[in-house]
Amino acid sequence: MGEVFGYELVARALKNEGADTMFFIMGGPMLGAQDACRKLGIRMIDVRHEQAAAMMANAYARLTGKAGVCSAASGPATTNLITGVAHAYNDSAPIIALGGASPISQFHSEVFQEIDQLSLMRPACKWAAQAITARRIPEYINMAYRQALTGRLGPAYLDLPGDVLYARVDEDSVVWPQSARTAHRIPGDPGLVKGAVDLLSRADRPLLVTGSGILWSNASEELRQFVDATGIPFMTTPQGRGVVPDDHPRSFLAARNMAFQNADVIMFLGTRFNYVISHGQPPRFNPDAKVLQVNTDPAEIGKGRPVDVGIVGDAKTVLRQMLDLVQGKFDPRKDTPWVSALREQDLKGQARLEPFLNSDEVPIHPLRLCKEVRDFLDRDAILVVDGQEILNYGRQSIPTFVPGHRLNSGVFGTMGVGVPFGLGAKAAKPDKQVLVLHGDGSFGMNAMEMDTAVRHHLPVVTVISLNGGWTADPDGGKIGRDLGYVRYEKMMDAFGGHSEYVETPREIRPALERAFASGKPAIVNVKTDYRARATTMRFTNYMT
Repeated sequence: MGEVFGYELVARALKNEGADTMFFIMGGPMLGAQDACRKLGIRMIDVRHEQAAAMMANAYARLTGKAGVCSAASGPATTNLITGVAHAYNDSAPIIALGGASPISQFHSEVFQEIDQLSLMRPACKWAAQAITARRIPEYINMAYRQALTGRLGPAYLDLPGDVLYARVDEDSVVWPQSARTAHRIPGDPGLVKGAVDLLSRADRPLLVTGSGILWSNASEELRQFVDATGIPFMTTPQGRGVVPDDHPRSFLAARNMAFQNADVIMFLGTRFNYVISHGQPPRFNPDAKVLQVNTDPAEIGKGRPVDVGIVGDAKTVLRQMLDLVQGKFDPRKDTPWVSALREQDLKGQARLEPFLNSDEVPIHPLRLCKEVRDFLDRDAILVVDGQEILNYGRQSIPTFVPGHRLNSGVFGTMGVGVPFGLGAKAAKPDKQVLVLHGDGSFGMNAMEMDTAVRHHLPVVTVISLNGGWTADPDGGKIGRDLGYVRYEKMMDAFGGHSEYVETPREIRPALERAFASGKPAIVNVKTDYRARATTMRFTNYMT
């Protein structure tokens, strides 16, 4: 059949695995592969920083359920990918990251941009390898997809040296593996599943705590059915919001601490015992509670807190198993003292926010900004929140109703994800409202991606909470905090997008309406109160 370049095999292998979009910055030695992808019909979205490319791939994966794809040239271009890849690793998000590299034949001779990229990437991702011969490129890309999409999901990195990419090989010598299909779902041990259901049915104060594993398992419907069938209250991790709508009658967001501290049986489903949920440990959680855990990764069972029942299995499959066993064991309509207490606490928590949500003070309280955003958004809007104060205020006040439609700084706590996540989400779901609620500090990290938004016609609306610096500083004493009240919206005038500047609460809603009606990428820059300090859980011994 003739000869084929290694870079052509990259494109064909990606297409064979179902890739339809790539986020990238052009450059050697990846130019040939990137152009070959374009010729095969893969949508190519070129960005302004490689970090943002990996972040966009992450958001694309969350919104589509497919592995997101990003690529970069060699040396500093690939090292720029690392933060975005590491973020995906900590969030268990499946992305395929491709990095160009110096020629293998010239390794260890200080050639252009030579650095051991593989060693740098390995700690930041689930799997990393180097293509050592062009003929095996389809095999390597297939391995990357299999690794990214099985078990605990995560990023896979493939190092592509220039002499491998531009080598010619006999097409007949290329082995094409069957494209990675990962539909197999591991069931839980039937005895353990029955034991978990029995414990929940006998509990006076049962609680479900779920995470992004529900999203990746496509288990939202099963979780909703389980909650409806049992009447058990549930809590989600911040990025797991929306797997069951936040306004479900068994959702009590403002009673989170009470629920954690008083539940007598807790089932953790599709989430790890990490700092986000205080490792499942006291004092945040009841030390005497019976603990059940469901996770697809055996290594996560009991990691951080001993469990009474640990089930290794896919969340969707295990929930289906449980649904078969709940008949007659629960009365979902019964308003138990536990449910009544949580509802009362939830209403009290909401009431504490009301004066701030409705405040007409100037500078604008961030919670008033959140209220205006909340009241404006469609029910199925995609919300991205990134920052410090605004991240926490948004968590307290803006609900999510659709699986995968809420993204934030995640387990890694990465600032700067806002705009890239918004663009990746819009590329995945162009028919949905996408709003990024940004702190002014975090916005600056990837602000040039507003140019990407304009060039690729991705009409994301970015709302900046302009409090003049990094975090609140009511006493004016923080070193390096002050950024000033900068007119960031003027960037959009230069790029050809839409801009708004807001100083009073009554201006927020009209500005949002004009921004979305413009059909263009937009910045709505809202001056907020630098003194407003959001209360949140202490995750470390130090706070910013």
